[in-house]
Amino acid sequence: MNARSTKKAKPLSSSGSLRPEYRREDFGILVRGKYASRVKAGSNVVVLIDEVAKAFPTAAAVNDALLSLIKIARSAKETRRQPASAGRKRLGR
Repeated sequence: MNARSTKKAKPLSSSGSLRPEYRREDFGILVRGKYASRVKAGSNVVVLIDEVAKAFPTAAAVNDALLSLIKIARSAKETRRQPASAGRKRLGR
């Protein structure tokens, strides 16, 4: 479509036929959803509720917040692992 033109592009043939320069046999056997499992395995999409999406406008903001939360959680976990007597001095026995 020309940048100056205000006309819409003509739709492709609704009959499902290919352009004359292509031949169907050039494409081999077509399988619907052949790569769907690869795409699904390679992507990780999370849908946020509106309130969360408003608080974190970008993917980077979400990732930064989650990484900070992970760091805090690990730090708290390490603090709990220390034995209670680690900071106490033994009384003379």
